[in-house]
Amino acid sequence: MTGHEYIAALLGVGALVGFLSGLLGKGGSAVTTPILQIFLRVPDYLALASPLPSALPTLLASAWAYRGRGLVDERVVRLAVLWGFPATVAGSFLSADAGGRALMVMSALLIAGLGVSLALEDAPPEVGGPPAPAWKIAAIGIFVGGLSGLLANSGGVLFGPLFISVLRLPAKTAIACSMIVAAALAIPGMAVHVYLGHVDWTIVVALSVAAIPSSYLGARLALRLRDKTLLRVYGTLLTLFGFYDVWFSLRH
Repeated sequence: MTGHEYIAALLGVGALVGFLSGLLGKGGSAVTTPILQIFLRVPDYLALASPLPSALPTLLASAWAYRGRGLVDERVVRLAVLWGFPATVAGSFLSADAGGRALMVMSALLIAGLGVSLALEDAPPEVGGPPAPAWKIAAIGIFVGGLSGLLANSGGVLFGPLFISVLRLPAKTAIACSMIVAAALAIPGMAVHVYLGHVDWTIVVALSVAAIPSSYLGARLALRLRDKTLLRVYGTLLTLFGFYDVWFSLRH
């Protein structure tokens, strides 16, 4: 593959993953990493960590589509970031010594299980329910933050479904909160992995250029869907991503 073909492939990956990221409120690393490793032959650590810096502008572009709609639960965002930040830093420093394959398989199975649960949900959670207990938000922040640091992703692929299934947030509120929390937690994880030399900036720039506009379009589509339809689409795609990552992790 020539240099121009390589850049074109990265732009294509960025556009596809960006759209899905905006639709699902996630950073995209769970999808981007396997594509970089399988199809573009990017070395493991670079493929694992390089999508993370591009997740920050991608998530912010997606969140821009949600501005002024009153969908963000500030308490959930604040507590998830407060507890998730130190967990992300700790997980990032442990990433070089962790058993990456086992962690990826376990997280992928969790994603697939959450996806199935959401796809089969009889009715989406309603707006205006009781506030979620602080300890549940803290537990999600610590768990997803630590795992995100270990696996060099922003955590959006887990924050969204856990906000729905555990905190009982409506789908659009969960996605909006997931975008902001994942963007905030991408910062410490990105800083540590840059320090450890795990980031290829050519990949970062190419992915970001394509992902920023497409993620905004994905978020706009999510806002247009009915809550029940969005929940079905959300659950189905999470299930597919989860099983794909299981297959990739075991095969690789």
